[in-house]
Amino acid sequence: MSNRNSHANKQAARERLRAERERQAKKEKMARQLKVGGSVLVVLAIAGGIGFAVSNSSGGSKNSKVSNKAWKDDAEKKSYAKPANTTGDKGTTVLLGDKKAKNTLTVYEDMRCPICAQFEQSSGDTLAEHLKDGKYKVDFKIAAFLDENKQISGSGSKNALSALGAALNVSPDAFLEYKKALFSAENHPEETDDAYSDDAKLLKISDEVKALKDNKEFEKAVKDGTYDKWALAMADEFENAEKKGVTGTPAFLVNGEKVTLNSFSPEAFTAVVDAKLKK
Repeated sequence: MSNRNSHANKQAARERLRAERERQAKKEKMARQLKVGGSVLVVLAIAGGIGFAVSNSSGGSKNSKVSNKAWKDDAEKKSYAKPANTTGDKGTTVLLGDKKAKNTLTVYEDMRCPICAQFEQSSGDTLAEHLKDGKYKVDFKIAAFLDENKQISGSGSKNALSALGAALNVSPDAFLEYKKALFSAENHPEETDDAYSDDAKLLKISDEVKALKDNKEFEKAVKDGTYDKWALAMADEFENAEKKGVTGTPAFLVNGEKVTLNSFSPEAFTAVVDAKLKK
């Protein structure tokens, strides 16, 4: 009995060591991939925070299906159109939920951000539940700073944001469901893969959303880039976030105050946010 227990304990210890080595290997691989000269895109774990750091370098990338510069130049030539269900002069405020809710959760994300995808896969449904239940309204701030990074430059963040604008024009629910699909484990590309610069990829994923499947108006808006210029304006808003201490994604503010997550689990997310809510 003693020998059997000893064998089992050793086996369990080996499994834990193997899992830890795999986790560390993945972490080191990501760090190597994201290093850019003297600046590094990193998964932030400073003071318990989790996020994807901003790099301001720019340039081309052979991975891009549509280059960053070409996409922006084309967007600037288009007429400005803002989606329904937005507010503000340029329609860059995407505030969803019960407008009478006394609490506001602000969420910063980038559609190419792998850490945002991890958050959405872990706690996205919990956030959506709280939004629906009226615990708080949510102000979505979608950035596109990954497109500007020299090593992984592209247009996927902005192009996906434009498509989200087309979904928001259909309904807030379509926006939320489409964002969830784009961030899903099955669909979200590696951070070095600018897959979302391809309209065909975005439209294929939209078929998973009932309100968008076979929706010709939505499809036309994505193909025509109807909300491309709006996407640029939305992305520019991220510059204001730095004044609030937001330097990467995902990031969260509760009633304007930045909060830090130690974990993306639904329980941890709920506990951190609830601690800052007005009663």
